Amino acid sequence: MKRKLTLKLIAKELDVSISTVSKALRDSAEISEDTRQKIKAYAKLYNYKPNNIALSLKNRKTRTIGIIIPQIVHHFFTTVIRGVEQMAREHNYNVIICLSNNDFDKEVLNMELLANGSTDGFILSLAKETMQKDDFRHLTETIDQGMPVVMFDRVVDEIPCDKVMIDDREGAKMGVTHLLKTGCRKIAIITTADYVSVGKLRTKGYIEALESYGIRVNQDLILKLDSIDHCDEGCIAKIKHFLKGKDIDGVFTINEIFAVEASKALRNFGKVVPDDVSIVCFSDGDLSKHANPSLTTVSQHGEQMGRKAAELLINKLERPEQEIEEYTTAYIDTSLIARESTRKLKL
Repeated sequence: MKRKLTLKLIAKELDVSISTVSKALRDSAEISEDTRQKIKAYAKLYNYKPNNIALSLKNRKTRTIGIIIPQIVHHFFTTVIRGVEQMAREHNYNVIICLSNNDFDKEVLNMELLANGSTDGFILSLAKETMQKDDFRHLTETIDQGMPVVMFDRVVDEIPCDKVMIDDREGAKMGVTHLLKTGCRKIAIITTADYVSVGKLRTKGYIEALESYGIRVNQDLILKLDSIDHCDEGCIAKIKHFLKGKDIDGVFTINEIFAVEASKALRNFGKVVPDDVSIVCFSDGDLSKHANPSLTTVSQHGEQMGRKAAELLINKLERPEQEIEEYTTAYIDTSLIARESTRKLKL
């Protein structure tokens, strides 16, 4: 089967940038006549067929950024949106927000919707089902046509684009180490299936923290759920079953909703938080602050992440022409916020 000719392949063959190829094929005056003719001749020779949807994005500047997120009710994603909107407003850009609902087909439809000439670039966090399917063609095709994309939080190495993330492994290690410093030694984790990048990395951090204290990892204390941003009745039942009768003194969860349900389950089993079992979770949202007891958290600083993602995208949209495409992976520092769900540190 013949490989489909894309802007990216033309750019690589002629040793120019994707943006230069895109502009040359549209007869942009920004590109020299010689370069335009060379690129157009090559495209004609190999019967290049443009992706009209993707190219329509490049045909005019809308000063609008598209955001695709997995969930709107998740506190972390609302803070990311706030950061994106702040940075966009400072640079006179508008923002369109779309929701994938963790559904692969919805994510693809959202990209097609935004790729009708209404936006200049994308910021997105992958849907759970997209990661599960391991299918990123809708992203690679858009990027190959010269459309700038910035991924945040849930990212994959295979996609060549700018990325903004936290060090999930180190953040988890920080949270579990806090439990260890308070005297906990039998610590359970409630995480996600490994195909979810953040769950896999946070589980690694949990394991590394235990090993740094010479504690053997007990697989019976690891619960991997197929949920990410919510906890339905089935998820709640699994958490209750997992914690029932467990000989533990600490619980680490990769989000705050798991932590809230764990706290409720422990109370139902007659356990007192933090006297009997301490809890630390990711995401410093309203649930963590207003839970009873309030939850010690690893804050992801979503607003900073959103600002950085928008900054990277706007820089790509406004930079001078570059012959070599360069991509940046930016990391946002995490921090631990101690509250009532953990005991005081042991001296």
